[in-house]
Amino acid sequence: MNPQKFTPQQALPKAKHYCAYQERCHSEVKEKLYGFGLNTKEVDQIVSTLIEENYLNEERFAIQFAGGHFRSKKWGRVKISYALKQKRISPYCIKKALKQIDEEEYAKTLQKLFEEKLRTLKSEKNSFIKKRKLQDNLMQKGYETELIRELLAEI
Repeated sequence: MNPQKFTPQQALPKAKHYCAYQERCHSEVKEKLYGFGLNTKEVDQIVSTLIEENYLNEERFAIQFAGGHFRSKKWGRVKISYALKQKRISPYCIKKALKQIDEEEYAKTLQKLFEEKLRTLKSEKNSFIKKRKLQDNLMQKGYETELIRELLAEI
């Protein structure tokens, strides 16, 4: 497939629409613009215009991303942080986004995931294996090791 080439004047409204449709991070927008066949200087110019006109806001993106992935996918802070780093979000924005997650809601979600997994392991007689499976499951979801250990201590 041959990507369509656009001039910066044609690409700007497309980029605005792309950002207005859903929150985007800088790297996603840059990737899209490079896909339009634009050079680095043109891409940087369009990105700065999008930032000035508030179509693009890394902090807003990070907060929305963290909240959405926590609520819908039940991801923990570790996994959210890693995903935001993959999208080249600044450590400041990542920290700010993670602070937006309600502490009480976070603890309840972790407890619920823990109990759900524990129910699936009812038939597991070896307590070491049961704890290991619980720990692996919650770590894979991106929850902090210390919080998982506290829950495991209750068994």
